[in-house]
Amino acid sequence: MRIRAAIAVPAASAAAAGLLLTAPQSQAATAHHAGSVRCAGTSLTVRAKAVPGDPTVLRAGVTNRGARACVVDRVPTVTFGDLDGAALPTPEGGAGTYRLAAGRTAYADVRTIGDPADPEARRVDTVTVAASAAQWGRSFSAAQLGTGKRVLVWEPVTTWWQPTRAAADRAIGLSR
Repeated sequence: MRIRAAIAVPAASAAAAGLLLTAPQSQAATAHHAGSVRCAGTSLTVRAKAVPGDPTVLRAGVTNRGARACVVDRVPTVTFGDLDGAALPTPEGGAGTYRLAAGRTAYADVRTIGDPADPEARRVDTVTVAASAAQWGRSFSAAQLGTGKRVLVWEPVTTWWQPTRAAADRAIGLSR
C-alpha cells in the first residue's frame, strides 16, 4: 500500500472560523464540538461491509448506544491487515470531531483500491475500523466484509462520517 504523508497542524481560532464559513453545510456541521464528551469505545458499535455490487468500496457505520450525545473523530481510522498506514480522508482535512447523538448512526465509505487490476495492489485478510484514532476499533475478515478471500488495497481513502448511507456514497463518488 502506498502511503502519502499527511501532517495536521492546529489552526488558530480565526482561521478555523473562516474555514467553517467557507465549508459546505454538511462539513460545517461536523466541525469541532466544544464541550462535547468523547464517545467511550464501549458505548459504540462499529460495523463494516462491502457496498453491494462494488467490493472495492466498504461502508462503515458507528452507532452511539449511550444515553447521551458524544463525539468521535471526524474521520474513521481504517487500517488494512499488517500494512502500515491508514486510509486517507477525502476531502482532506480530517482534524476535528463529529457529534453522534444517542442512538444515532454515522456512516463512512472507504475506497480500498481504484483499479482492482492494478499490479501494485496489496492483499490483506482483515480491515480494522475505529471511530476514533485513540480506540482499538473492530477488525473484519474479508469474508465478513463480503469481498471474497482477500481485500485489495492500494491508496485507500475514506470519507468523513456522514449522517446517511447515501451521503457517504455521494462523498466517495458513488451514484445511486
